[in-house]
Amino acid sequence: MESFDALTLARIQFAFTVSFHIIFPAFTIGLASYLAVLNALWLRTVQGAYLDLFNYWKKIFAVAFGMGVVSGIVMSYQIGTNWSVWSDKVGPVLGPLMGYEVLSAFFLEAGFLGVMLFGRERVGPKLHFLATLMVALGTFMSAFWILSVNSWMQTPAGYAINEAGQFIATDWWAVIFNPSFPYRLVHMLLAAYLTTALVVGAVGALHLLRNRANPAARIMFSMAMWMAAVVAPLQIAAGDFHGLNTLEHQPAKVAAMEGHFDTHAGAPLILFGIPNAAEGRIDYQVSIPYLGSLILTHQWDGVVRGLNEWPADQRPPVGIVFWSFRIMVGIGFAMLGLGAWGLWLRYRRRLYDAPWLHRAAIAMGPSGFVAVLAGWITTEVGRQPWTVYGLLTTAQSASRIDAAAVGASLLAFIIVYFILFGAGTFYILRLMNAAPHSHESGLAPGQPIRAAGIMPAPAMAAKDALPTAEKEPVS
Repeated sequence: MESFDALTLARIQFAFTVSFHIIFPAFTIGLASYLAVLNALWLRTVQGAYLDLFNYWKKIFAVAFGMGVVSGIVMSYQIGTNWSVWSDKVGPVLGPLMGYEVLSAFFLEAGFLGVMLFGRERVGPKLHFLATLMVALGTFMSAFWILSVNSWMQTPAGYAINEAGQFIATDWWAVIFNPSFPYRLVHMLLAAYLTTALVVGAVGALHLLRNRANPAARIMFSMAMWMAAVVAPLQIAAGDFHGLNTLEHQPAKVAAMEGHFDTHAGAPLILFGIPNAAEGRIDYQVSIPYLGSLILTHQWDGVVRGLNEWPADQRPPVGIVFWSFRIMVGIGFAMLGLGAWGLWLRYRRRLYDAPWLHRAAIAMGPSGFVAVLAGWITTEVGRQPWTVYGLLTTAQSASRIDAAAVGASLLAFIIVYFILFGAGTFYILRLMNAAPHSHESGLAPGQPIRAAGIMPAPAMAAKDALPTAEKEPVS
């Protein structure tokens, strides 16, 4: 660790822990909503397959939720040890927001999680559905407050600086709903829904390849393909709005994302290349003339500022931001292609008899996590050298702590995380590898559910209670 100073090690440690943490909320936000939809469909149609799927995915949700909570707690301690100056400076503004996240989100999730997981027979199906909705609302509220905190660091507003050098709130509405927050919230929520849809689609595709007559596998694959087809284009549109907002408030980040060192009127869109920060250019670039200006300014000859307009010590690391942005965008268009492919085969009534689509869906299963990580790398590395953009640098935010202490804790985190979360991920994959069956709901195939006081929907005959291999599920 002698070649790294305390600041570099602290940044590596935070990057490592936040990368582990973010993949779990990205999954559970979408999965909580998916469980609520499955519960609602079961209440509406009384089809046992929906209850089977609910019971199947709630176990996976419980494990992922637990790992997300554990990894998040570690980050709060890390802020106190490695970033105590940052905590002191921004605490009067961001501390209450983090407190609201605990009070309004974590308590909501924790309060209703046990009912959702174990309480159906004790509280009844309707109250159980309410508990599922509350867990889903809790995950949304958690994303709301955490993204408000992070967005304020990107685009600070509604603050003043007191004599002690601390940020204090002068307008809480401006603090919470800062200029980048709405765009980042929508972008992150859509990313979470896509991430979950791709995981659900991959699991459904896996079991369709083994048995394409499995009704539960057909339902989850159909729902996932609908989600990909609808949400992927919305995410691309939301990303465009988010990019325009970033261009307005953080133009240096956009310059690094696009790979522009010089200011251009009619800037090209650089598709690929190798950033050469020392020489101030992109080597071996493949670009489309004028398209960069058209996308960023919506004008054919719009001016796009280059990194050379900022001092060298105020520029983000170009190579990391340039490539992470392209990974995120490339995966986004791959998701769009998968959704369009699913729509085409659905139109041709071959959605469940398309092994190449199923294999592609399995291959795309982890892509949502990769895209989320690439997006966060773009956001956070692109903000450098600032923690509070334009006001407080990363170097100014770090604790006065020895490099050896940070290095020792980093090494401990790496060992414990790979053991603990590796075991948890292995267990989740084992759960996914097992096919959902009718015994998940305790029903025989086609058996309507009346014991809990739930009657079938008027238009649903008992013989139609469960989709068969010849009949496409309602999804």
